[in-house]
Amino acid sequence: MARQRDPLPAATLDPAQYLPDLPDLPAAVHPVLRSATVAAVSAVHRARREAGRAALIETVGDGADGTPTSRLDRLAEDAILEAVQPLGVNVLSEECGFVDHGSALTLVIDPVDGTGNAAAGLPLAAFTGALSLDGVLTEALTYWLDGGSWWHARRGGPAAMRTTGRRTLDGALVSMIRPKADSRGFLAVAARADRTRVLGSSALEAAWVAAGVLDASLDAGSDTHRYVDVAAAVVLVEAAGGVVVDLHGRSLEFTTEITRRWSAVVAASAPLAEDVVRTVLEAQR
Repeated sequence: MARQRDPLPAATLDPAQYLPDLPDLPAAVHPVLRSATVAAVSAVHRARREAGRAALIETVGDGADGTPTSRLDRLAEDAILEAVQPLGVNVLSEECGFVDHGSALTLVIDPVDGTGNAAAGLPLAAFTGALSLDGVLTEALTYWLDGGSWWHARRGGPAAMRTTGRRTLDGALVSMIRPKADSRGFLAVAARADRTRVLGSSALEAAWVAAGVLDASLDAGSDTHRYVDVAAAVVLVEAAGGVVVDLHGRSLEFTTEITRRWSAVVAASAPLAEDVVRTVLEAQR
């Protein structure tokens, strides 16, 4: 990929210098996911040590989806691309789009999910990645950049996490993307839920649904999610007994078209997802 780097003050990326405790991931994690995670975490921590919020959030170009790319996004993505290049896999990311190396295996990543939080020092941002083999998601990992926790799952493998199993929206703990043009669905869900949060990181929210912390997370109709935002969630949440669906019933299928959008509903159970979808759509009629 021909793209000039946008470094902070020139320095050799020595992970130990910037992050004393590198991600200690289990042996079961695929080498591609492991390399990408370590690269992303190291790059983000280095960047935040060397620059302030204004420099990190500054727009340095446009991503493949046409939205602005921040310096922090660029630094993290460049570090990942460099780390996995020797492994010969394809990469799908919001900034560079699809990098085709002719491999059956594609690494699907959001280098920094919750960029605004990460740049400001708010501890609600994550690296998230998934592996797709011939278009089928097989493995995923989300790493909390500040908390140091990680969530990993393989499709068809043993389940290390379980959702809450909640089946109704009434009394649920829900996180949502902030309302944009139409707030009716957001308000309808909030009226029925016991607690509502706006955390600013879809990756963390989905991981917490899988881990049984949240009952559901969703975009109430703004079509904010790209495939890179939902790929890891599909693997993690389904392995834990939950579901990930689109508000309008669109298939969350593998695609290299980074401009495609969804309004994902991540829920602890299929009945809960149905209840959330029904609530939002009825409010928007």
